[in-house]
Amino acid sequence: MDNGGYKSNLSLNEKLLMGVIRVAEDFKKRSSAIFKNYGLTFAQYNVLRVLNSSKDGVNTVTNVGKIMLVTGANMTGLAKRLERDGYLIRKRHPQDERVTLLEISPKGKQALLNIEREKEENLRRYVGRFSDAEKRAILAQLKDMVAHKRGAETEG
Repeated sequence: MDNGGYKSNLSLNEKLLMGVIRVAEDFKKRSSAIFKNYGLTFAQYNVLRVLNSSKDGVNTVTNVGKIMLVTGANMTGLAKRLERDGYLIRKRHPQDERVTLLEISPKGKQALLNIEREKEENLRRYVGRFSDAEKRAILAQLKDMVAHKRGAETEG
């Protein structure tokens, strides 16, 4: 493919991080196309996934937002749309009315089941050739990068 004479001048560090971003963006694009077939956005799917993995399918809006790295305002909009479409139930915490609980509905659980096969096929496109040991090693390195970045921020 002709690239118009372009020659990358990125450092090895930049190339590595740009590679991570490229994979992540491509994965998100392909995943979003799958979720769209079921009437969900990438973020909505992730809310359902977090709730489905939570004790009794219930968690607070705040906890789901922290897990997903989403702001409270964005979580409120996501939850309202998912509730409107029947994927979850919003309710007040019995001991603290200021806290909103989200509970995955049967329709939400079914949507996750319906998506599962295509989602797994998509995951295999990216990491299927790696052994579990290799996946754990890559994950450990990525976690170390994040932890080291946080440590460097507090030092500076």
